[in-house]
Amino acid sequence: MRAARAELAELRRAVAEVADRHGLAPIAASTHPFARWEKQDFVAKDRYRAIARDLQAVARRLVICGMHVHVGIDDDELRIDLMNQMAYFLPHILTLSTSSPFWGGEETGLKSYRLTVWDPLPRTGLPDLYQSYGEYQRMIAQLVNAGVIEDATKLWWDLRPSARFPTLEMRISDVCTRLDDAITVAALTQCIFSMLYRLRGMNQRWRIYPRILVNENRWRAQRYGVEGELVDFGRGALVPYAELLDELLALVREDAERLDCVAEVEHAREIVAHGTSADRQLRAFHAARAAGAEAPEALRAVVDLLIADTVADLDDA
Repeated sequence: MRAARAELAELRRAVAEVADRHGLAPIAASTHPFARWEKQDFVAKDRYRAIARDLQAVARRLVICGMHVHVGIDDDELRIDLMNQMAYFLPHILTLSTSSPFWGGEETGLKSYRLTVWDPLPRTGLPDLYQSYGEYQRMIAQLVNAGVIEDATKLWWDLRPSARFPTLEMRISDVCTRLDDAITVAALTQCIFSMLYRLRGMNQRWRIYPRILVNENRWRAQRYGVEGELVDFGRGALVPYAELLDELLALVREDAERLDCVAEVEHAREIVAHGTSADRQLRAFHAARAAGAEAPEALRAVVDLLIADTVADLDDA
């Protein structure tokens, strides 16, 4: 993880230097606080042209960014089994990453507005449950043979088997503005998969809950972030996220030690204590407004914060 942090910092530094030469600056966030999607152009590639043609305004609104984490799992059947179990934890991961409280210059009231822009696309949201890799493959074949999709890359679930690599791809998280927060989300994702695999070796598994229940937590993560509560289905009650995180970190402690990422995983407590990017953006906006700034000026203060947070820790890598 420490070597990966140095590589990521170097990549961010290179992007920042190139941007600066053009009078620009990078921001790591899932939405720009005041950009208008109507005025943006997409990358002129055949794939994106086809998506824009097929999905029309639903696709043209996608001025959003997400962070994906791949975890290598060679066995096809194991990949499907762990995908079924991992869905429960996706809201917990989203909560730590929220960075999209603004959309088109408006305060949305959500910590991750990005998903409300993404969800109208077909084949998004939580993955379906599959009893085997063969069942999953047959579903893909049905869609391909019917002419609905060309291949499995057109499945845009929050978690999916990669169509290109022997991995499960976690796709629910917002883009973390601070590098250390991004590494924590990646490390925790890896450790949860490791924990589920470890349980399997003891003939145990995580309970698979109905998707309607997990979707409730997905919504609560979008809406409230680390300041909110998620449903603990075992207790049948809403529980503060900070308390649930304590339990989750205890569950994966053995895995974090084995993977040598205890510090990175424990940093999740700092995210809860000080807030995610979404929380910091909202504090900056309201502080500027309280100081007398009009909304457009306050939003520019948010962008200044995002630029500073995006590049702040590069010299320490």
